Amino acid sequence: MEPLFFFSYARRDQLAGSTFVDQFFSDLKDELARLEPAVGPAGLGYRDTERLRVGDDWERQLSDNVASCRTLVALYSPAYFASPYCGKEWTAFDERMCRHQELTGRSVPALIPVLWEPLPEGLPSRVLRIQYVQRDMGEAYAAGGLRSLLRADPYGPEYLRIVRKIAERVREAAGQFLGELPKLELGAVQGCFPLSGEQPSPVRPGMVRLFVAAGRARESGGSSPDGTEPAARVPGGGWYGSQPWDWAPYHPPSVPSLVVGAQRAITRAGHITTLDEIGPGLAVDLDRARENNQVSVLLVDPWAARQEPYREALREFDDQNHPVTGVLVPAGTGDPPDGPARDRLWGGVRAVFPRNWLHRSGPEPLFRVRVTRERFESELLRTVTVAQNRLLDEVDEGEDGDPEAIRASFGLGPGARALPGLAIPARPAPRAHPGPVTATPPDDEAPSRGDSA
Repeated sequence: MEPLFFFSYARRDQLAGSTFVDQFFSDLKDELARLEPAVGPAGLGYRDTERLRVGDDWERQLSDNVASCRTLVALYSPAYFASPYCGKEWTAFDERMCRHQELTGRSVPALIPVLWEPLPEGLPSRVLRIQYVQRDMGEAYAAGGLRSLLRADPYGPEYLRIVRKIAERVREAAGQFLGELPKLELGAVQGCFPLSGEQPSPVRPGMVRLFVAAGRARESGGSSPDGTEPAARVPGGGWYGSQPWDWAPYHPPSVPSLVVGAQRAITRAGHITTLDEIGPGLAVDLDRARENNQVSVLLVDPWAARQEPYREALREFDDQNHPVTGVLVPAGTGDPPDGPARDRLWGGVRAVFPRNWLHRSGPEPLFRVRVTRERFESELLRTVTVAQNRLLDEVDEGEDGDPEAIRASFGLGPGARALPGLAIPARPAPRAHPGPVTATPPDDEAPSRGDSA
């Protein structure tokens, strides 16, 4: 049996708030499972991130599912209508409905819009002919979209009421037969959006300050990933160079270091980034960044977190309130397996961050531990987005300043300034510390190449 719905959404919405997108998709499936208990999990909904596997022909799979799924749930937002591939999915499914009506004389309204965020102006008439709100969905949904309800109360009655109505609409449409679209090739579909000349804009651009705490390697016979610095590997501790930004917890390498990988991901997402080392002035630096409408991310080596000079600065950070600062603590590929050694490692991290550790599983956590290579980039960008959302919430709730001018500094709304491109910045000069964290390989351990995210 074909899935009840195909989930069509913009990747930019996923990057900007994957917690919300994931929750809605899961809640919609749960509600459909309640309405249609005979349908198994695989038959409820299709989403590319859940079904695609290594080696799959992704375009073929998407084409087959758009051509056969019983309904299409489209997550309407400015990002959705700026996405060429969302335009292909929407247009192909609309053509499928039109073809069915021509062949049978029956209309099956199986394209079900979900208002995720307020829509842009100038949408094609073909899109506007399909109703996307109804009176009993309420004014809050019609004005701000489903994402705003989720942010206000992730399990609130207003949000859950909308999910039920969408699920009921999917069930009703899925109960009618909609003919399949044979030999669909999404790549060849001319989508009715984005509009001619429209280009997607970066997701919520702004300044992201990176701070790193990681071990160092003393002089050794090896070299760092880029061949310029001494490097060494400590069993379970990752690959290190003479500076903390040479740290590379993952192996084999794909870019010179974790920091370089982080900066590339951040700049690809349209942000500007700076780099510094965690030190005694960390709290002052974070407060200054917040005052300047900037968010910060700490990249912390779990092996170095409990050692000086980092331990004191990180404990001070944990004792204070830094609501627009994220923390990522990677789990390196060389870390010990489950057992006493691994427990001691993460127990040390927990001892440094006792308060943040307790809140690591919240709905939008800024403290993320045991981050694997496969999830590093997505976790990093998600953390940046959550921090920026909180910063903008502060602007909206504050009594001082001009909210529109501050939003414009993010590249949002009227009067927004275009952000200049920025190459990955040069490594900063190291701060003076009472003594470096050192990572010296044992005599029988040959130096290894460094690694990256």
